[in-house]
Amino acid sequence: MQQFVNLTLNGISQGAIYAAFALALVLIWRSTRVINFAQGAMGMFTTYLALMLIENGQPYWVGFAAALVGGLLLGATVERVVIRPVEGGPELNAVIVTLGLFIALQALAAVLFGSTYESFPAPFALRGFDLNGFTVAFTPFSVFVIGSVLVVMLALVGLFRFTDLGLKMRASAFSQEVSRLLGVRVGRMLTLGWAFAAVVGSLAGLLIAGGSLVHPAYMEPIIVFGFVAAVLGGLDSPGGSVVGGLLIGLALSYVSGYLGSELVTLAALAILIAVLLVRPQGLFSHAAERKV
Repeated sequence: MQQFVNLTLNGISQGAIYAAFALALVLIWRSTRVINFAQGAMGMFTTYLALMLIENGQPYWVGFAAALVGGLLLGATVERVVIRPVEGGPELNAVIVTLGLFIALQALAAVLFGSTYESFPAPFALRGFDLNGFTVAFTPFSVFVIGSVLVVMLALVGLFRFTDLGLKMRASAFSQEVSRLLGVRVGRMLTLGWAFAAVVGSLAGLLIAGGSLVHPAYMEPIIVFGFVAAVLGGLDSPGGSVVGGLLIGLALSYVSGYLGSELVTLAALAILIAVLLVRPQGLFSHAAERKV
C-alpha cells in the first residue's frame, strides 16, 4: 500500500509537469493552429537564463521572472523572424521550421552554456511530507507545481472564453482573411499567441528543472510525454490537457514502479496510438458546429 501511495503521488507530481508543457502546446495550437515542436528547446533556453542569474547571486524569484519575460520576448521574436515567412503556406512548412529551430536552439545552448549537467535550485523543500511515520513522495515543491499548473489552466480558460483578446486570437488562427476584414490585426494576434505560449513553456521548463539537473537536452522526455498528454486531453482543451497530463503521469508512474522504468517510453507510445485510434480529437474535445 505504501508503494501504491508513493507511486500515485509521484504520478500526480510528474503529471502536473507534463500538463504544464501540454498547456503550452494547447495555447499555441488554439491561437495559431501550429504545433510548436521547438517549445521544449525554447523553455530550456530560458531556464538557462534563470540559472545564470541565480549563479551570479540573484534570488531564485528574480531568475524565475527573468525566464518568463525572456520566454515572452523569445516567442514573439521567433514568430516574427522565423515563423512569419512561412505563414500562409502549407502547414508542413511550419512544422519543419519548428523542428529545425529545436535543433538549432539545442546546439546554441550547448555552445553558450556547455553540455555538462548543472544543478538547478528549487524554491521550496524537496523532502516529502511525513504521514503517520513514513515519508510520502509528495513535497512542498510538488504543491507549488500543481498550483502553478492550475493557475495557468484557469488563466487560459478565462482568456479564450471571456475576453475579446482571446476571441481575436482564435479567430486569427481559424481564418486570417475573414479576421482582417473584421478589423482584427492578425499579425499582432499571432505574435501574442507565440509569446504567451513561450511564457507557459518557460514555466514548464522551470518546473521540470526545479531540484534536478539541467543540460541542453533535459527537456526531450518531457516533450514526448507532454505531447501525448495534449493529444490525450485534446489540443483545443486547456482543462483536458491538465487531465491528460495527470493521467499520463499516473500511468507512467505505475508502469515504472510495477513493470520497470525501461517500459515507460513504450507505454507512452502505446497510449498515444490507442488515443489516435479510438478518439483522435482527444478525450475532452468538443464537436464542431457550423451555422450556414
